[in-house]
Amino acid sequence: MMGMERAIKIAFDCLAALCLSLVLLPFWLLIAVGIKIDSPGPALFLHERPGYRRRPFRVLKFRTMRLGSEQMVDGREVTSGDERVTRLGRFLRRTKLDETPQLLNILRLEMSLVGPRPERMSYLSEYTPEELRRFDMRPGITGLVQVNGGIYLPLAERHRLDVYYVDHFSLWLDLRILLKTVAVVLLGEKRFAK
Repeated sequence: MMGMERAIKIAFDCLAALCLSLVLLPFWLLIAVGIKIDSPGPALFLHERPGYRRRPFRVLKFRTMRLGSEQMVDGREVTSGDERVTRLGRFLRRTKLDETPQLLNILRLEMSLVGPRPERMSYLSEYTPEELRRFDMRPGITGLVQVNGGIYLPLAERHRLDVYYVDHFSLWLDLRILLKTVAVVLLGEKRFAK
């Protein structure tokens, strides 16, 4: 049954990603122009992340930070009020629109709508054997962490939620996470922090 649920998940992901990409295409073009007007540099940010079974892939996002921010403070998490984030970037991050190009990662079978968020490659060496189980599923655009407080949660709790998701995966859990994601986008991550 689990194999059937995973196959349905992949099929649903691809169909939803294709439909959403077509709907969002005009908005993506406007966002890209806005980013170019707001700050110099490319509209998209590509970064290598570990995916399913730790295979590296290039995650797609709209650029929300000033050019060179990755080198300015490597590995420092972005927090609210971070001076590296552009004006438009604050809006894109708040509404999660910066993550929407990852629909293309889904169509390339690198990601899923729901799953553990892809972290930096450099973090791989820091995971415990238990935490490495997060790579038993494709990374997601949203997940249990994002609907339970996201960056407002301690790192250990984020890892625990990722492993919990992998252990308790079901289509019903995915549906609940997707529905709660809508509330997070509308009300903000902080409101859902425990």
